[in-house]
Amino acid sequence: MLDSIRVTEKLHWPKKELSKKSILNPEDDLSLSLERNLHLLSSSGVLKDIFTTGTSSDNVFLQSKEEKKHPSQKQTSCSLHKRQRKSTKVSSKERRKIKAPSLLLSSSWYCNSKPSPLYITSPLTTFCPSIAISGSRMGLSARTKTKVKRHYLSSLPKPSPPPPFKSQAREAKLCILTAIRPSNLEIEKIKFFKSEFTYNPVFEYSNPAVPNVLSKYSRASDRFLKQAIKIMVLALEKYGSYEKFQQATGGSLLPKPRIWYQVRKYMEKEGCIGEIVVQLSEDLLSRASMTVVNGRPTLTINVSTAREHWLEGMLRHEIGTHYFRGMNNSQQPWSNGIGRKKFGLKPVNPTEEGLASIHSVLFRKDPFLWRAALLYYTVYQASRMSFSELFKDLAKFVKDPNTRWDYCVRAKRGWTDTSQPGCFSKDQVYLNGILQILRHRETIDFNLLTALGKVSFEDVDRLKQYGVVQNARIPHFLQDRSRYMQYLEKIMEVNDLTDSELQEIVF
Repeated sequence: MLDSIRVTEKLHWPKKELSKKSILNPEDDLSLSLERNLHLLSSSGVLKDIFTTGTSSDNVFLQSKEEKKHPSQKQTSCSLHKRQRKSTKVSSKERRKIKAPSLLLSSSWYCNSKPSPLYITSPLTTFCPSIAISGSRMGLSARTKTKVKRHYLSSLPKPSPPPPFKSQAREAKLCILTAIRPSNLEIEKIKFFKSEFTYNPVFEYSNPAVPNVLSKYSRASDRFLKQAIKIMVLALEKYGSYEKFQQATGGSLLPKPRIWYQVRKYMEKEGCIGEIVVQLSEDLLSRASMTVVNGRPTLTINVSTAREHWLEGMLRHEIGTHYFRGMNNSQQPWSNGIGRKKFGLKPVNPTEEGLASIHSVLFRKDPFLWRAALLYYTVYQASRMSFSELFKDLAKFVKDPNTRWDYCVRAKRGWTDTSQPGCFSKDQVYLNGILQILRHRETIDFNLLTALGKVSFEDVDRLKQYGVVQNARIPHFLQDRSRYMQYLEKIMEVNDLTDSELQEIVF
């Protein structure tokens, strides 16, 4: 009966944009397969720890409007059903206008046009072997309080965040991530540029983090400083400047339709269409971030850095590494804090971010580790310099003032008075992890490292007898080990790294 549901008409509601979310290319007709991995996404247990055991310094965009809703806006299913019973009858003429029946699904799916989503949920009572939605795009915007809306969609509410994310641990992590983004960033940027780069910003924070938490990331290392500088110098010798390097290796900035298209294409390749909410933003300090918003894996992409030859590398970083390792982690006995303590796991970083950073440059013609090197260098210099001094120092590597501003903010975030030396050292984890993985690349089982979830490469041999690897998600670029290892060798060669050098600096 429900083998195929086809949407043939557009629904028109008052035009009021809700958000810029999508999981598909908005230019294409919708065709979603809901059979694959539905049980994973409908389980709050999976989402509980997908991203909580890893710590990505890119995850700085968690102040989602969805998470700031007033408690009165969150209604229980019971109250919603009562409202539905009290609603007045809808005329037969109005009923004929809407042909999309309520889908019997336990999880929410974002059906997108330009760009507002439709949230479709209802209690799971029956599930057919194959349910698909196809047809024309649905132009849905904000739902006003009308009888039609209540009758057809009041039983399909946008679900509240699952209980695990209301925990104290969740609140603590949110505090850290929001604390490192200044609330007065734009105001201070204007002051800084008007002063001709001599003013030291005074940052303010809406939810300051606990001092002892920030102190954990206040010490910079110079362990790989020599390698960081060497990598950047090599790139500059070949391309002349960072701006030329960026244009030659990254290509042009992509318009939004092209971003949607490439994201959809990559998700089809990895078989994860329908699993991740994608949204575009111009308000990120990083190029992208993979977080959980209202119980759903959410990929936020910075449109101002989305370049034609770099975008897929970012998707390998966020989806092929962070998301897949998170999904695999959810089925392991160490999927929560108690399990990690029981098995004595090492911290997931620097392995997690090192692996993701390698995958960012994996198939590039010239896979320079520029970004990881510049982040490492910037953090170290920030620990010794004021904001304005750091900005001037970076000019030897980056000319564009806006790019330098972004790097300086990342290194000084968390601090209020940037006239003093001080840093947020977490960005050094990228180069640290890359060099550790390259040092041990011949002995690492990369498929198993992915299948076991959020674990350090040092724990793989010890944990493999306890791990659950059935139905593990392995990205396409890891399935040919010979080809993968060839590209690791190319990364070594382009960045002038040798095994003897790595053996001396990585233990």
